[in-house]
Amino acid sequence: MAITDRICPIISSVSTRTYNLDFFYRSSIQRLTSVAYGPKKVTATMNPYSYTEGAKPEERKSLNDFFVEAGDFLSSDGGGPPRWFSPLECGARAPGSPLLLYVPGIDGTGLGLIRHHTRLGEIFDIWCLHFPVCDRTPSRDIVKLIERTVRSEYYRFPNRPIYIVGESIGACLALDVAASNPDIDLVLVLANPVTRFNNFILQPLSGLLEFLPEQVPSLIEENFGFKHGYPLATILETILNEADVAQIGRGIFGDFFATSANLPALIRILPKDTLLWKLHLLKSASESFSSHMSTVKAQTLILLSGRDQWLLNKEDIERLHCALPKCEVRKFKNNGQFLFLEDGVDLVTIIKFAYFYRRGKTFDYISDYIMPTPFEFKEFEESQRLVTEAISPAFFSTLENGRIVRSLAGIPSEGPVIYVGNHMLLGIELLQLPIHFLKEKNIMLRGLAHPMMFSKTVGSKLPDMQMFDSVRIGGAVPVSSVNFYKLLRSKAHVLLYPGGVREALHRKGEEYKLFWPQHSEFVRIASKFGAKIIPFGVVGEDDLCQMVLDYNDQMKIPFIKNFIHEITQDATKLRNGEEGELGNQDLHMPGIIPKIPGRLYVHFGKPIETQGKQKELNDKEKAHDVYLHVKSEVEKCMAYLKMQRESDPYRNILPRFLYSVSHGFSSQIPTFDLYKAFESYGQEDESKTSQRGKVCYEMLVFLIN
Repeated sequence: MAITDRICPIISSVSTRTYNLDFFYRSSIQRLTSVAYGPKKVTATMNPYSYTEGAKPEERKSLNDFFVEAGDFLSSDGGGPPRWFSPLECGARAPGSPLLLYVPGIDGTGLGLIRHHTRLGEIFDIWCLHFPVCDRTPSRDIVKLIERTVRSEYYRFPNRPIYIVGESIGACLALDVAASNPDIDLVLVLANPVTRFNNFILQPLSGLLEFLPEQVPSLIEENFGFKHGYPLATILETILNEADVAQIGRGIFGDFFATSANLPALIRILPKDTLLWKLHLLKSASESFSSHMSTVKAQTLILLSGRDQWLLNKEDIERLHCALPKCEVRKFKNNGQFLFLEDGVDLVTIIKFAYFYRRGKTFDYISDYIMPTPFEFKEFEESQRLVTEAISPAFFSTLENGRIVRSLAGIPSEGPVIYVGNHMLLGIELLQLPIHFLKEKNIMLRGLAHPMMFSKTVGSKLPDMQMFDSVRIGGAVPVSSVNFYKLLRSKAHVLLYPGGVREALHRKGEEYKLFWPQHSEFVRIASKFGAKIIPFGVVGEDDLCQMVLDYNDQMKIPFIKNFIHEITQDATKLRNGEEGELGNQDLHMPGIIPKIPGRLYVHFGKPIETQGKQKELNDKEKAHDVYLHVKSEVEKCMAYLKMQRESDPYRNILPRFLYSVSHGFSSQIPTFDLYKAFESYGQEDESKTSQRGKVCYEMLVFLIN
């Protein structure tokens, strides 16, 4: 790492590892493998999402690496004022990447993001602030140092945001900078911010530090041999974990005592005088920020740990959340004070999930979206594993010759494509579609979703934004005509539900009823880009749950009725021009009782071409005819599935479970015969009965054996 002067860092040389200048691997959806075949070389495409069972997170530095590099810093910093440095492993970044300034917490080394440097360096230009151990720069001068850097870089790139990541004390300094510079486009990522000096805790601690003699740290190290992992470290750790009076010590040092060999480095990083100064710095910085908190205009993401919060309380965070106009709080209940040094915490993934990464003045849901890595996709898939195993979704598509196959072979690989279908209750199918498309076709479905999944006003009773992380990582976009236009222009695969909230939150007896609006604008927009329209139907809701308390029932209960009106008012209103049931977009949670799981079926019909029909479909009547044709095809897809599932011997979970036990849980479970025609719906003939009987007989034989 290269330590630089107070203003401009010397960017370290680019590392030798290769990288994609077009954007990094996350935005690339294909890998190319060259295979020598005779005199020619054949290039084959491999889908990185097909087999993610063995996907692992990228190798990251450890806590021991933090102490080793911090020790190197201490040996070579030579004192002096605070200065910026750029980590060597952050050299290979994408073009147009925004600047990220890291302001450290109580350690002051600037190495708090050491476990995230590699991934952050692919999408950011990273500068880290280092405080020498003997530095005693006042908080107002530190803020001025950061301000000069911010203004200098903002002058160079006025259309790019500047990110400031701060921990504890660093978070308070970052807020002070934002309050002093409301005219600059700043994005703050604050881990466990300390915005109010807690006199009840810190004054006794300061008094204790002043009372201790200077020789205590060195005596501990020399006499008890922490360098060699002396067992006393374990005893101290036990005391810190069990004694209530040691709450303060556990909060500061608990994570470090786990490795006794690191204690000497910790003592060098935070000698008594330095720690005492950091507490005074915390007090002055928090007082300065609190004096002009109302001027902060920056977009802010607060990361809040759930353990060892010796400086924070809920009232402070709630006050901060309410005071900042563009603020989101994300909680990590199983993590401690030093969030960025803990396992399982990936800052890039957090920023991606929160949709906080942008390279321009505003966030662009299309160009700023970053594809999940295979490991992120694996975790996303694992989070849905229980549901997937329970409902065992079966996907079907239609080839150009009209033949129906059990795969996505009928889905075109190149966009733009619009998938138009029906919503099941609560959008049960929503997360299954992107998983299957990525695994089989390496296609990211960009679903148009309700805006409530992307923003929430302070004090709103809408669900927390973290509940929708799975939707965001799956590529969802707030529904709007502008986003729809941009997606088609980028040749994306777009998932569209004309029925919207009314269809996803339907009433009793409306399982497969469409609530589509009268207008047909998506057909006309599709024709501008020559997009294919693929109608699809989803069936299986009635085999998964039974509705017992619908919207009409809830509106008869006064306190529930008032709650529905409140959350509906908080959410963005859609379909303002529609009347009656089509315009009823009231948000509520239907009361349902789960059933013994049946099966989910999805059928994609034959693509409807709009290429070369832009002039023809500009006519509203002809566009409306196509719209009605798409709606009719969706109803046909649903009718086909409802009829064919009657012959599926594995429609219920028990036969599926027995099949998985006998054939392996990774094997594909069979379904109905695609080549058999039925004369009427719902009638069982002898062949169907014998087929189910045969399956049951085979399962019984297996169990007996």
